[in-house]
Amino acid sequence: MQILELKMEIREIGNTGVKVSTLGLGGAPLGGNFVDLDDNQAANVVSEALLGGLTYFDTAPWYGFGRSERTVGNMLRGKKVTISTKAGRILKPGAVPDPENYGMINPLPFNPIYDYSYDGIMRAYEDSLQRLGIDRIDILLVHDIGTFQHGEENEKYFNELKRSGYQAVNELRVNGDIKAIGLGVNENKICLDALEIGDWDVFLLAGRYTLLEQTSLDELFPKCKLRNTSIICAGPFNSGVLVGREMWNYANAPQSVLEKVSALKVIADNHGVSLPAAALQFPLANPLVRSVIPGPRSGDEVVEILKWFSARIPDRFWKDLKSKGLLDERAPVPN
Repeated sequence: MQILELKMEIREIGNTGVKVSTLGLGGAPLGGNFVDLDDNQAANVVSEALLGGLTYFDTAPWYGFGRSERTVGNMLRGKKVTISTKAGRILKPGAVPDPENYGMINPLPFNPIYDYSYDGIMRAYEDSLQRLGIDRIDILLVHDIGTFQHGEENEKYFNELKRSGYQAVNELRVNGDIKAIGLGVNENKICLDALEIGDWDVFLLAGRYTLLEQTSLDELFPKCKLRNTSIICAGPFNSGVLVGREMWNYANAPQSVLEKVSALKVIADNHGVSLPAAALQFPLANPLVRSVIPGPRSGDEVVEILKWFSARIPDRFWKDLKSKGLLDERAPVPN
């Protein structure tokens, strides 16, 4: 397999000194999230991402209940890369009865329990170090806080974070154990709420600033600019709907979303543009965005993503999207 190695731009997270490649690797598939990927296949994804020039890798205890972290640690230990992982769940021994109900295929035999308290964050952090087999994490993100994940129970979990969980991540940052702290979430509102209780270096935001949706421009991005909080864009393909699948927000895409994707594709085809290439490149035009992190499921997908990332897209394409009302007028576009 021929890997396209790119000269990757490097950007800094806030003023932290943490550097990330503008194209990173999302580690959910490495744990078997919504995909049947064995350990060798997962290792191959990481290996080929390295060959392609990626230096930023994101993972989490949730992904395969520890599988993703183990793969990331085994493949990247000792290499000059930036790693982010997450806290907010404790993995307790004992397999869940139906892991596919969690979107997991062949996870490790653990049961994830939410815990956003001081003790929970500290334990999650130390457990992640052990699974990764490293002594330092660059970025620690509070994972899946918010009503998107928790519904009415979010008030309880957010109060845990407010009362003591934030103290834990901030303490780790102040002590130099980690270099940057943030959230890893799927919604704008919880990021706004978090800005009210502390200072965050970065929000890893999945699916809310994409070619399909730019709701973050309304309130979140202006406040992040004032607070010097960077953005990492996860889920640039909105769960796959922008690469030809019918998934959006981890579920079947509604008709309104499918119709908008179809309209985007018509304009892309008119300009000879690959819609996935446009989806991958679009977020990085915003100066707040430091990296975009798709989650390839195979080495072949890594190769394809690298090609999309380097594809030339004519200015007229972006102008046509805005003139047809398919892209927010306020959104910066690639040059």
